[in-house]
Amino acid sequence: MANHELTAEQCRRRCDPAVYEFETTAELPTEVEPIGQPRATHALEFGASIASQGYNVFALGQPGSGRRSIVRDTLRRHARQMSPPGDWCYVHNFDEPRRPRALKLPTGLATEFREDMEELIEDTAREITRAFESDEYQARREEVVSGYREERSEQLQELEREVQERGLAIGRGPTGLIIAPAKDGEVLSPQDYQQLPPEEREQIEQMRREMQERLEDVIRRGQRLEKEARRKVAELDREVAEFAIGGLSDDIKEKYADLDQVVDYLDQVREDIIDNVDIFRGDHAAEEEQQHPRPTALMGMQDMPHSPYNRYAVNVLISHETDDGAPVVFETMPTIENLTGDIEHLSYMGALLTDFTMIKGGALHRANGGFLVLEARSLLTRPFAWEGLKRALNESQVRPESIREHLRLVSTVTLEPEPIPLDVKVVLIGTPLLYYLLYQHDEDFRKLFKVKADFNLMMDLDEEAVREYALFVAACCHREGLPHFAPDAVALVAEEGSRLASDQGKLTTRFLDVADLVRESAFWCRKQDGEVVRAEHVRQAIRDSIWRSNRIEQRLLELIEQGTLLVDVEGEAVGQVNGIAVLPLGDYVFGKPTRITARSFMGRPGVINIEREVEMSGPIHDKAQMILAGYLGEQFAADHPLSATATLAFEQVYEEVEGDSAAAAELYALLSSLGRVPLRQDLAVTGSVNQRGEVQAVGGVNEKIEGFFDTCRLMELTGTQGVIIPAANVRNLMLRDEVLQAIEAGEFHIYAVSTVAEAVELLTGMPLGERDEQGDFPEGTVGAAVTRRLRSMAETQRAFRSDAESQDTPQ
Repeated sequence: MANHELTAEQCRRRCDPAVYEFETTAELPTEVEPIGQPRATHALEFGASIASQGYNVFALGQPGSGRRSIVRDTLRRHARQMSPPGDWCYVHNFDEPRRPRALKLPTGLATEFREDMEELIEDTAREITRAFESDEYQARREEVVSGYREERSEQLQELEREVQERGLAIGRGPTGLIIAPAKDGEVLSPQDYQQLPPEEREQIEQMRREMQERLEDVIRRGQRLEKEARRKVAELDREVAEFAIGGLSDDIKEKYADLDQVVDYLDQVREDIIDNVDIFRGDHAAEEEQQHPRPTALMGMQDMPHSPYNRYAVNVLISHETDDGAPVVFETMPTIENLTGDIEHLSYMGALLTDFTMIKGGALHRANGGFLVLEARSLLTRPFAWEGLKRALNESQVRPESIREHLRLVSTVTLEPEPIPLDVKVVLIGTPLLYYLLYQHDEDFRKLFKVKADFNLMMDLDEEAVREYALFVAACCHREGLPHFAPDAVALVAEEGSRLASDQGKLTTRFLDVADLVRESAFWCRKQDGEVVRAEHVRQAIRDSIWRSNRIEQRLLELIEQGTLLVDVEGEAVGQVNGIAVLPLGDYVFGKPTRITARSFMGRPGVINIEREVEMSGPIHDKAQMILAGYLGEQFAADHPLSATATLAFEQVYEEVEGDSAAAAELYALLSSLGRVPLRQDLAVTGSVNQRGEVQAVGGVNEKIEGFFDTCRLMELTGTQGVIIPAANVRNLMLRDEVLQAIEAGEFHIYAVSTVAEAVELLTGMPLGERDEQGDFPEGTVGAAVTRRLRSMAETQRAFRSDAESQDTPQ
């Protein structure tokens, strides 16, 4: 036993506070570089630096492993070294109004361009109004109009004189001017006309037709004169408008002369203003406002600006500062609209109104030229968002999309804005499961996310890692204004980091949990009026965290104490051993002792797993049962068959049994039952086995030991109690202080074994034994006892079969 027993020093690795060369963490820097993730950090740097298409990044790791903070810090550090991207805006497309134009401007210039355009339109309206209200314009316009009026009037007067000379008159009918019969200058009524002699009526009708043709000819000439007059007035208006805005448009074109797209747009604006000069004239604008009042706001929305000047507005989609570097955008609600932008509508009088000023940018627009960070799970649960993102990355351009368009919820005329070229690096943050599911089932994912930033849950424990833990603690204190930590407190935090990793040679990188411990330790320091966090404050935080979460564990211990749950912690029993289950309850995991029993008897050869028979076991546990059968067959059925039936059961277990960590305990119970050899009940067992009889490592070894220790302490420590664990699990031991104290006092024991034989000797006080040249186990061994009973059952079964056959044979 002494060869296998562990000392208290072997059951927990201590961190020496002497490695820290500070009095408190206040002396350490306020910022900390990424800790414990060199592989992931390198992948992020690689993905951020490579310019080739498809090298977007998927940062995979468990929550709390620092994925988000490391991604943020790495990308921001890289972005500061990059040039800020250009600005983007939408403007009216005078050729195709339904397809607004996208203009790219140098960084920080979009807002200035919008203000310049507003000033241009205001100045244009003022100058045009002034020009058209001038006396000179009015005189020239009146000259054109009066000439037209005089000429038309002369033609009508001449026609009217000739009509009167012929005894006719010009009247107004339903279809316009007509020639009608008259007498003494008065138009004859139909009755008087019918009373005229037929010859006179025929003569009048002939003259009327001739004069009607003359009248129509005069009207046509008048229309031509009116059209010519309008043309001359339009030319006059164009001339005046060109003169009014000439200097204004030249100034703004000179400012943006290096931007061909902007210059082309300004030329179109100038031509459109000249072609639609009426909208800038004061009387026309007032009339327009009266005829088209601004719509009432609905559901809290602001009034939609309905101005004739909207066509010249500039919709700034995204604008950057010149000294900000590349953008790093975190989108926490990645809907399709929030990613690609949207075209908003306003419901007014039963219609949905929109224009290019209601185009809104999305996260892809804001991150264009930089980095976009998304939570993979949130993205995948938003309808059409994942497909929209892939479409934008595949096409290297982004256009506004909406779930309304995909589902066709509303049928309405909308805009088709010009797509904006996309140059963005996307970083998805998710779990390993999501990564591998996407990689396996989405062919686009492999082409678009070629960089995997794999975040580890552990880092190697060395002096450098322990110092980095101190830097992390210091950064938490600086950032949140917490009391700073003394070296002994930081050392205990590092030890707890090793416990969270369940490895004496590792530290956890789940810094979310470490940060929580720092905050809670600082709380207890302040509560006890301390100025610096000490080791006792950290211990208090750990104890309090356990107490807040272990209600179920305490209830189970009560049931064991009351005898409701049957667990023996002293004495011996045949075919019975203490196994230990691990129960995870959210943020708290604990070990629960469980009685495992085995019974053996004559019958059909094989091991019956009761849990498997009633479908209460998982596949890994069933596999372990088959491995046990293989081990038993190799050891005890070399020269005769296994003529026994054995049953195994987890007593008082009412949930599914899964895992192979109880395989060793089940094997020991089987050997005890087959050989009628009692097992110690003051020892609990954990470990899996293979067909060669080697004991293999399992998970949750600390929780299992502590669970059995708490049970033994509740029912009184005898000084002989302990737990048998696989030797491969020794490096995983980071036991609580009370367990270590009991080990140092000789009240509790931990034994590490590598083979089934070593564990059997600990549990029975007898060696398992090895076969000699004749294939027999030495007397006084468990192997001999098992072989003897198996042979006895085989002989009994053979004799029973012979008697049964002789009775069935006819005489």
